[in-house]
Amino acid sequence: MDAMHAHMSVADTSQFIRMTVTSKTSIGKRVAVVSIAVSALLALAKILIGLVGHSTAVVADGFESAGDVVASSFVLFGFAIASRPPDEDHPYGHGRYETLTGLIVGLVLLLGGVGICYRSLQNVAGIHPPPAAYGLWPLLVSMVAKALLSGIKFKYGRRIGSSALVADAWNDFVDIISAVAAATALGLTLYDPARFWAADHYGGFAVGLIVVFTGIRVAKETSERLTDTMPSSELLAEIRTVANSVAGVRSVEKCYARSTGLQYHVDLHIDVDPDMSVRDSHEIATNVRFTLREQLDWVADVLVHVEPSGMGLGGR
Repeated sequence: MDAMHAHMSVADTSQFIRMTVTSKTSIGKRVAVVSIAVSALLALAKILIGLVGHSTAVVADGFESAGDVVASSFVLFGFAIASRPPDEDHPYGHGRYETLTGLIVGLVLLLGGVGICYRSLQNVAGIHPPPAAYGLWPLLVSMVAKALLSGIKFKYGRRIGSSALVADAWNDFVDIISAVAAATALGLTLYDPARFWAADHYGGFAVGLIVVFTGIRVAKETSERLTDTMPSSELLAEIRTVANSVAGVRSVEKCYARSTGLQYHVDLHIDVDPDMSVRDSHEIATNVRFTLREQLDWVADVLVHVEPSGMGLGGR
């Protein structure tokens, strides 16, 4: 057994977690900053062009993009806090602040969607100039930009285990759908104003509904991580496989894990030879702990409980 592993201090553990989390949060911060800049430009363009071109659907989609700026700002703030190292009051680190911002993104989407729905139907029966065809251009640009942003956020969000970044990726994916809905509604009004005069308003309302349902989904998924919902069976199987590969481990009796933001903390019960010494069983447990952390970068730390194999003590 490596003596360095056996005598690694709490400070060393904190440093290990800090280095891993810092690397992940730096990626998240860069993606969030780019997202804020792109969303701000799209929101400004759509709101101004929508107002000048008298298109309720384009203005509604512009406000939806403005909500993206707020959401991505929360994500950036969450990454800034999550990068702090563990301390006496937060021994598991500050990663859950990042997950909490994912929940806030969901709530922002929900409230923003309700507001868009209300505003879109305010003047549905009113008399106003017909919308201008150039209102389609910012919507088309938005579809392309958000498709790129969504793909980037899904890729890096899943790579670093960020629920906030994945939530923001869903937010961008919704932007594509909402832009399609807005463009379709505006197109119908332009095609036949007499028959589809109100289509532009109802298109804005459809955008709002899409945003509301996405907000509910995002809030539900992030809430599950905040309430210690177990990770997927695939991740648990990875933990068991790596633990079982360590010399001296006869089997993994129990395996629990909970999200602490960008990583997971794991509780393991392993079975070992009942006749070995306490020292030897402790070394096996320590080896399991560090092998998991070295091979699975999404594991922050592991608490290993040793049980004598074949003694029927697994339920204790």
